[in-house]
Order: sequence, then structure tokens, then C-alpha cells
Amino acid sequence: MGEKNTKSLKIIITGANGQLGRCLQDVAERYPDYEFKFKSSKELDITSKEQINSLFAHEKFDYCINCAAYTAVDKAETDQENAFLVNAEAVKYLSEACKTENTTLIHISTDFVFDGSKTTPYTEEDVPNPINVYGASKLKGEQYVQNILEHYFIIRTSWVYSEYGHNFVKTMLRLGAEKEELSVVNDQIGAPTYAGDLAEVIMKVISSKATNYGLYHYSNEGAISWYDFAKAIFEIKGMNIEVNPIPSEAYPTPAKRPINSELFKHKIEKIFPKNIKFWMDSLHKCI
Repeated sequence: MGEKNTKSLKIIITGANGQLGRCLQDVAERYPDYEFKFKSSKELDITSKEQINSLFAHEKFDYCINCAAYTAVDKAETDQENAFLVNAEAVKYLSEACKTENTTLIHISTDFVFDGSKTTPYTEEDVPNPINVYGASKLKGEQYVQNILEHYFIIRTSWVYSEYGHNFVKTMLRLGAEKEELSVVNDQIGAPTYAGDLAEVIMKVISSKATNYGLYHYSNEGAISWYDFAKAIFEIKGMNIEVNPIPSEAYPTPAKRPINSELFKHKIEKIFPKNIKFWMDSLHKCI
């Protein structure tokens, strides 16, 4: 396929109706020279090897951005088969198709591949150790990508929110409209990531025609708790809601969550120079 030509770059985006997929649709308007194919799960079932192989052989994509994922963290505990089917086996099929057709894969992963026991931000060199089914399924997907492909970018991110889909910001705004008081855990630390910022970083990777393949961490700047995040949401919205900090054990969930989800982002900043926005600035923009 030779040199990747700006004019004719063809990019397929799976999971097009999810948060990141929708934000990529917004960002795509700024790249008129590229040809984007947005595929929702109804239009492309990534768990079907036949569908993937047929589409990739016919269309010849330069890049595949895999935004499709099984993200119901608690449900995954009792629905392991589907979590692994979407987050691992389907990623294997995509990787194999990318290898055959010389397509560069950009695969989105998660902070949940770590157990959260570290007291400093996680680097790309830290050894994953997931503590729930969702994290284990995402790690298996990463391993397939790394074992099958040479031309790939895996971007791990954390606490993703946007104007679209289901996320913490929208849940808080809904609950805030119904209640005067909420309790939110204050001992899980991480960085919220605005999907619009992540979409821009992905397009920066593509437009720079980089060949620095491998694993990267990306989130917005700063580290806060879910309690801090909730308070900031209501503050920006001007909603007078009483938010009470509680420990994780006071709010048990089927899936265990990492206590520390902070990601070290030096590598992506160095290779794709772009000012990483502070979480509060991006939250203002989204709300």
C-alpha cells in the first residue's frame, strides 16, 4: 500500500454511536480530505469475523479506530462471555483483518487493566493486573493487538464522559434534578477524560502519519475523586446539591474498582506534542 497519502486516507470507525464515536464524527468535519466510514454495531458486528473480513477486503482502509467495546463494568461480572467476545475476540478479528489489509489499528483501552494499588500514576511500562472481568477482557484485547500487529496504537484512557451516551456527568445531572442530596465515593482517584479531547488526540496521531507504534496513556490533566468530580459538575451547572463523600465500601458494586486510576501521560505528550487540557476546563466545555 506504500506511503499513506493525505488525500486518499480512508478511515473506518467502529462503535460509531458510542461516546467516542460520536465525538469523532464531530471532529471529522475538520478533516475534509479524509474519507471516514462510521459503523455502528448495527451496521458492523465486530464479533462476526466474516463481516469484518468482507468489509476490509472490499474497502481497503488505511486506519481503523476501534471505539466499539463492552463497557457495562458491573454487568460484565455475570456476563463474562459477551464481555470477552466484544473486548477480546472481536479485537482479534479486527487485528487479523488489519494485518491482512495493511491497515493501522488505533485501539482504545482502559485504566481498568490495572489493580489500582500503586500510589503514583501508571506508566505504559507498569504490569497490568485487572481486578474485574471488564478489565480482564480489555487486557486480553490489548494482548491480541500486540501479538498480531506491528502497526498499531493502543490508547488507554480513564473516566470517559461527553455530551453523548451514558456517563457519570449525565448521571449526576439526572440525579441532581431528582434529589437534593447525593453520596459519592471519595477514595477512588483518577482523571476524567472528555471524549472530544480524546477524539482530537486520535486525529493528531493519524494526521501526523506517525510510525511510533505501541502503547500510550491519555486522559485529561489533574487527579480527583468521583466526589470532587460530582461537586464540580453541580458547581458549573449552578445546581445546589448536597454531595456527601463516602468510602467505596459504603457503596458496594458487583465489580471491584481500582482505587488509583491515574495515568502517566508523558509519552503521548512527547511524541504527539499537544497541550493536554485540564479536566475542569474540558468539563466546562462539555457542560
